[in-house]
Amino acid sequence: MVKEFTNKNEWALILGASSGMGLATARKLAQHGLNLCLVYRTRKLDLESIESDFQKIKNDNGVQVIHFNLDATRPEKREEVISALGFQSEYSRIKVLVHSIAKGNLKPMVSADRPTLKNDDFHLTLENMAFSLYDWVQAIFKKNLFAKDARIISFTSMGNRRAWENYAAVSAAKVALEAITRNIALEFAAFGIKANCIEAGITDTDSFRMIPGHEKLKEFASSQNPSGRMTSPEDVANVVYLLCKEEAKWITGTIIPVNGGEHLR
Repeated sequence: MVKEFTNKNEWALILGASSGMGLATARKLAQHGLNLCLVYRTRKLDLESIESDFQKIKNDNGVQVIHFNLDATRPEKREEVISALGFQSEYSRIKVLVHSIAKGNLKPMVSADRPTLKNDDFHLTLENMAFSLYDWVQAIFKKNLFAKDARIISFTSMGNRRAWENYAAVSAAKVALEAITRNIALEFAAFGIKANCIEAGITDTDSFRMIPGHEKLKEFASSQNPSGRMTSPEDVANVVYLLCKEEAKWITGTIIPVNGGEHLR
């Protein structure tokens, strides 16, 4: 395996790294030599298992790994992480920022027996799942910690244009995330920064299982995908890696479907 990022003192900063697409991305990028700064939020009950996963990534690939169990959307916590990265080495730089934060409200608009979606629910979801990307980009940029050829990658979904029950707030956040990504690509291009969204197909992750009615979505994806199966976190991680390569440096401002053709039906 070619480890093109080895000995370059470059880092992948992954927000939402403890499971699903974030964890799969951490594994993939470490295999190719990128050091990892992993940010996640979990209960103490799950901490030992998550830290074991991180330690295995470090041992298997010989990369540096630092990790933080904190709320990535809080400004003071963001500063804590960025300061820690800045102290790793005078020459350390962030090659890729991966935004995989899944923290939003999954409430119906109409229900006789469940709390319904309110204005504040939209605000919370948009802050966490969309606006936080821009906050992290600005904070890293101001500290001059981006590599000369940096890549910013975020995860959107097919719910950005399809109406799914209970998904209105997250759908709005995904649309905002895509708009923010496009403008980052435009306004930071002069500094060598590229920004893209990956639109993953329906993927069986912890956050997906929180969607009410996810079983029906899973059944639909499994039966209708022309490739004969659902998208996996590893499928998505593979495309993150491809977008980090030298050959992908002319790709920016795009929404890239990664779904085995699920969007065709």
